[in-house]
Order: sequence, then structure tokens, then C-alpha cells
Amino acid sequence: MANIFDKCITLREYANDSIKVVIPALNEESNLKVLLDQLDSLGFFDIVVIDGNSTDDTLKVAKDNGAHVLLQTGKGKGDAIRQVFDSVNLDFDMLVMLDADGSMDPREIPYFMKTMEDSGADIVKGSRFLDGAYTHDMSPLRMFGNSIFNGLVNLLYSTNYTDLCYGFLAFNKKSVRLFSKAIESQGFEVEAEILVKAKKFGLNVVEVPSVEFERNYGESNLSTFRDGLAILRTIIAEVTN
Repeated sequence: MANIFDKCITLREYANDSIKVVIPALNEESNLKVLLDQLDSLGFFDIVVIDGNSTDDTLKVAKDNGAHVLLQTGKGKGDAIRQVFDSVNLDFDMLVMLDADGSMDPREIPYFMKTMEDSGADIVKGSRFLDGAYTHDMSPLRMFGNSIFNGLVNLLYSTNYTDLCYGFLAFNKKSVRLFSKAIESQGFEVEAEILVKAKKFGLNVVEVPSVEFERNYGESNLSTFRDGLAILRTIIAEVTN
């Protein structure tokens, strides 16, 4: 872990209103409370939680902890991200997406920002498979599937991604404008769609190492086979679009 955070700059410089943090959430009250406490302790305060019609206290936790709340009008992670991109104010230098389950560490955000500034990237994406990175939360089956999808995208679209299905992503204003009318995915396949369309749009995508943890509480909303098929359909569909 240290070999990632050793690369991070002082949080004081980047934990401010130039960074907007977006968190799609569905029934994640316990995990969201932990994540929002972490973000607050690090100095991030421009936070948007888009709630996917949770039946627990996710909405209350978001409001009580000072997040701006959007109520999702549709269903699924892709739909949530599309709604945020369509409605968010472009009052930021970087918009970063984090999952609500506690698997992504907000201490890595300054490294994303520094990378965006130094490289001129339009999108900075976390990768669990670069040197210094790791995942504590992927079964062998999911890891195999991610590898197959990743290789297929690299083959079809002449990219060199190392991690296709990971939602720790940061965007500049230009890329948010482009994606605000382009996202079609409903579910977890949205990360694959974003990375394929980034190539089509000619955006500069830079990967950085990231460590993925196990979710803190509860069960994942992801279904290995259902969402795997959706990812495959998305990859193939983009060939003809």
C-alpha cells in the first residue's frame, strides 16, 4: 500500500472544492457512513450521492453527513452515472467516482489529481493490476472474466488497458461533457462502455495503481454471470456503433 501512497502529494493541496466526488449508492447505509467519514477527515466536501431508491437509511446517512443528494429516476449503476453527468454543475477541476461499498480508498484521490495535471489526461482510472496495486475483493472467476474482457477490448479497439471493470475513475470537464449524452449502459457494464467510448472520442486515458479492498458490510449488488454477459454485449455492440 505504501508504494501507492508514497506517490501521493499533500492532501491539503488537493482536498478542496476543485474535486467533486460522486458516489452511486443502493442500500449501503453502513458502508456509506464509513466512506463519508473518510472523505470528511481528508477534507473533501463537494460530494454527490445518487441514491438508487434505497430501502434502508442510505438517503438519511448521505443527508446527515452533508452530501448533496440526487434521487435516481431509473435503475442500475450505469443509469445513475448517466443521470449525474447529465445534471451535475461543471464547477470542478476533476470529478471522481467512488463505489459506496468501501472497496476504494479515497486517500488515493490526490494521486489521481496529480496524475491528471502532470499527464494532461482527460480520464485517470484506477487499475488493480499495475505494479504496486492489488485486489482483495475478486474471486478467481471474476478475475478471469475481467482478463478476457480486457484483452478483447484491447484487441478490438487498439487500447492498452490493464483493468477494464473497475469503477475508480476521475474525469475532467471535457470528458464529462462528452459522456453526459453518450452513456447508454444500465448496469455495471458502464465502466467498459466508458473506456471503449473514451478511445472513440480520442480522450487521453491514464491508468494509476489502485488497491481494492473487500466491502465493509453486506453483500455486493453485482452478479458475476448476469453482469458479465452485459459487459460482453456492450463490448460487441460498440464495434458497430
